[in-house]
Amino acid sequence: MSDPTKRPPVSVYAEMTPNPATMRFVSSRMLVQDGRLLEFRSPEEPNGVSPLAEKVFNLPFVTGVFISSNFITVTKNNAVTWDLVQLELREYIQEYLNTDGRVVYDDAPAHALADANERATTHADPQNPDDEKIIRVLEEYIRPAVEGDGGHIAFRSFDEGVVTVTLRGACSGCPSSMVTLKQGIENMLKHEVPGVREVVAEEL
Repeated sequence: MSDPTKRPPVSVYAEMTPNPATMRFVSSRMLVQDGRLLEFRSPEEPNGVSPLAEKVFNLPFVTGVFISSNFITVTKNNAVTWDLVQLELREYIQEYLNTDGRVVYDDAPAHALADANERATTHADPQNPDDEKIIRVLEEYIRPAVEGDGGHIAFRSFDEGVVTVTLRGACSGCPSSMVTLKQGIENMLKHEVPGVREVVAEEL
């Protein structure tokens, strides 16, 4: 393990997300390389894959962990309110990053990393120019805003005017994400891609 004294201290701040059950904790250093997404929905899933996620799941109120670029989004159950645990969790994550600091095990099985990334989902392969145009709009205009809220969006399919996407992280199961989906994402895709009638979220 590398000597933590050689790294500059890591600071972490907390942000609310549109989903009242999730909070985004932003680190002053990158946690995973750009493009890698890790999602864990039970305490067992990160075992042997992500020591950071394992550590966070040690807290009894945690039900989900999503890691991307320089942030970790944590989903909690209804047993506690963020007022009670937000400061504790922020300090807990910050202390871990300043001591152990590992986000992914060096010897994490490739298939387990792939599974965690697939749970977060990347775009489905485009089948035609319309698919390519939809993915370009999602990447350029929509994904940065969604990631700013602690979530992730990915293209799944476009069939008979209906665009299907997946919403992960803070966006998954969030009531306001459905409003965003209809008012923001749907309107933009209708404007940019002729033939789009509707945008729906895939059930995961």
